[in-house]
Amino acid sequence: MKTHPELIKWQVLALAIGLYPGSRLGAEELSVGFSAARVLYEERRYAEARAVFGALGREQPESVELNFYLGRLALWFDDEAGALAHLEKAARLLPDDARVQNALGDACGLAAQQAGLLAKLGWARKCLQAYRRAVELAPAVAAYRWSLLGFHCVAPRIAGGSRDEARAQAGEIAKLDPMGGRVARATLFLAENKPAEAFAQFDEVLRETPDDFLALYHVGRCAALSGQQLERGVAALERCLRLSPPTGEGRPTWANVHHRLGEILARRGDRSGAEMHAAAARRIHPDFRADKDALRN
Repeated sequence: MKTHPELIKWQVLALAIGLYPGSRLGAEELSVGFSAARVLYEERRYAEARAVFGALGREQPESVELNFYLGRLALWFDDEAGALAHLEKAARLLPDDARVQNALGDACGLAAQQAGLLAKLGWARKCLQAYRRAVELAPAVAAYRWSLLGFHCVAPRIAGGSRDEARAQAGEIAKLDPMGGRVARATLFLAENKPAEAFAQFDEVLRETPDDFLALYHVGRCAALSGQQLERGVAALERCLRLSPPTGEGRPTWANVHHRLGEILARRGDRSGAEMHAAAARRIHPDFRADKDALRN
């Protein structure tokens, strides 16, 4: 008799936290457990996903997929050592996988942030090398070009950063995803303290489609980050809460909307309102980390 997938999910989770007395997991449990972990990951329930993936990883330590997800989850929780261990292993096992190379770049970037002064440049160069490799392997995936844009936007010139390269990546993103290109250009304008140009990226879209969730959200984001057009930003974000957010990894959710509303209210000195929206973001996404998604959302 087959075990119900939901029961297996919670058996695997219990095993991960040391409560389930079962022995080694069989092939069926491993397969269903992986599917359950993926669901948790896609629902952004990262602490739970990490526990389930961790249990599976102890059964299959050489799995590229498990090391990939465990590395990504370690990154979310700022576990530099865990991220590097899992993603370096995944890269050794499958060196020509763009997803792994991009995630390895993220791990090297985290190491660069946390390293001492002398080690920062070495990690930054490894980060850039991995991001470039991901784009080389999968040039049509916009997310990997976002990683390069982010590096060139924030890294100093001595570490390889270049605003010209960041603009070039924004142009490539626009070819793959027109709205993504608008967001990329707005991100660069905000970094250059040009808020009017950032807001303007979304004016044409909203004239044609007033309820475009992404355009409305990014008007709110521009307001929150720049301190300009705050009333417009609040109206846009409140409108987002009456619309369905887009699906897919790397897209803003209602948690992001509440976070940006909280930022705007904090700028106005409304601490209680800001806290209310911060709490709403945590209710939607208990593991919400605005800093992990700040460049793009």
